[in-house]
Amino acid sequence: MGKMRSIAAFVLLSAAITGGCSSEPVSEHSNTKQQEAKQQNNSPKTAAALAATVTTRGNGTKEVTNMLDTLVVVNKQRNMGADYEPPDLVEPNIPFSIEKKDPKKLMRKEAAAALEQLFAQAKEEHIDLVGQSAYRSYATQQAVFKRLTKKYGGEQEANKVSSHPGQSEHQTGLAIDITSHRMGFTLEEKFGETPEGIWLKEHAPKYGFIIRYPKGKEEITGYSYEPWHIRYVGKEAAQEIASKNSTLEEYLSQ
Repeated sequence: MGKMRSIAAFVLLSAAITGGCSSEPVSEHSNTKQQEAKQQNNSPKTAAALAATVTTRGNGTKEVTNMLDTLVVVNKQRNMGADYEPPDLVEPNIPFSIEKKDPKKLMRKEAAAALEQLFAQAKEEHIDLVGQSAYRSYATQQAVFKRLTKKYGGEQEANKVSSHPGQSEHQTGLAIDITSHRMGFTLEEKFGETPEGIWLKEHAPKYGFIIRYPKGKEEITGYSYEPWHIRYVGKEAAQEIASKNSTLEEYLSQ
């Protein structure tokens, strides 16, 4: 882990994003918080650190180079290529809000195995968790963003609830949105106040997951509070992040 931590430390505070990466949450993002995050992550220190794990394409786009790192950071400044697909996607054996076979049920193998253990523990404790959306390809995110652009009347408004293609954490195969029957399978902030949301926040780190965009950390992550969005980072990192009530960015900057 020491070697991984040293490499991962290069990414530091790196999530300046103006829109969420979840499917279509009911709540919208705070423009004030987004601006604060954008200003912070444009600092010379952050820019220098980010340069270590991205390559600049001919059009000026910065593309992430450490996609297989479980601590990889993807955001508005750090893109994934249109053809990137994790090499080890599998479908975790958990309940989903959709019954048919669907790519958004997939996760990277290590994350999927950890998720199965998390859900097994939840079931033992009579906690009703349901998977809603995990892996999302570049093409799928492109379609989602196009639909939301039409729905909200423009890209700026759509970007408040969804990421541009190539900038969604779901494409890494390490993230998944969790909901419940109580929520009617929707993604809303109030999920964090339900028994399921409270349980998830408390127990996810034991299995290597964190609430990726916690409340009160918007100026660091660039996202508004998303209690439904969990991200696999490995047990050691997850437990340290949770114990300090911090974020992936803060963990990597230590």
